[in-house]
Amino acid sequence: MRRSDLPPVFRRAAGLALAAALALPLVACSPSTSSTPAASTPAITDVILASTTSTQDSGLFDVLIPAFEAANPTFKIKVVAVGSGEAITLGKNKDADVLLVHSPAAETSLVANGFGTDRKPVMYNDFLIVGPASDPAKIKGDVSAVDAFTKIAASKSFFVSRGDNSGTFTKEVSLWTSATVDPKGKPWYLSTGQGMGETLKIADEKLGYTLVDRATWLTNKDKDPDLTLLLEGDKKLFNPYHVILIPGAKNEAGGKAFEDWIVGADGQKVIGEFGVAKYGQQIFVPNAGASS
Repeated sequence: MRRSDLPPVFRRAAGLALAAALALPLVACSPSTSSTPAASTPAITDVILASTTSTQDSGLFDVLIPAFEAANPTFKIKVVAVGSGEAITLGKNKDADVLLVHSPAAETSLVANGFGTDRKPVMYNDFLIVGPASDPAKIKGDVSAVDAFTKIAASKSFFVSRGDNSGTFTKEVSLWTSATVDPKGKPWYLSTGQGMGETLKIADEKLGYTLVDRATWLTNKDKDPDLTLLLEGDKKLFNPYHVILIPGAKNEAGGKAFEDWIVGADGQKVIGEFGVAKYGQQIFVPNAGASS
């Protein structure tokens, strides 16, 4: 029986069978497809770094973070720059993966209570006392920060404080305590509740004294022309920074990668070189491996 004599339904079936048969050689001759899946691009995850306004305002993160991300392309650092006290609270609440802070007593308490771990030295600089060139409290030439604070209080010279929960404010409070002075409520004492850059600006406007970390002073002094450096070098003004991991954080692996890098040779080199060409001195001195 010829194909044309078949009922329509059978003619269609025969046509499909013929098409399938003709396709088989084409399939056999076509290049084989690999069963190996294509390599996927590694996912990039955010790492929340809670740190201080001094590290942010100094410009250190502008060079430090790109260097870390170039060496660790699967991690992207997001900085939350606040006072050390607030940064430590973020860590305690697991709203940060890693901390870089400078408030030693609060740091050790965080670790002792199980909210932080693996606290390591990273770098240090120092605090300075700056004020108006007229120096009404006559502290220029002093070597003791406590004596300088005593003179400022005795002369009722204007003093501008951060008044926040930062490492700088914690240091200021310790100096007032050593000077046996309680400045709260005094008409010559102004608490800004703001970061170091803004506090310097207000001290400049009010012709007042203030306590400032060296990094923020060097990178902001040209903006505050009526302030001058009056006291430095006292051992009590030492200002160490530590990195701390947060156990149970959302990105523990990212936090650990950042810690390992910043205390390693590459991170320490970036820190040691930062600001030298512009200011002729180290803004932060790397000290990984030092005693905490």
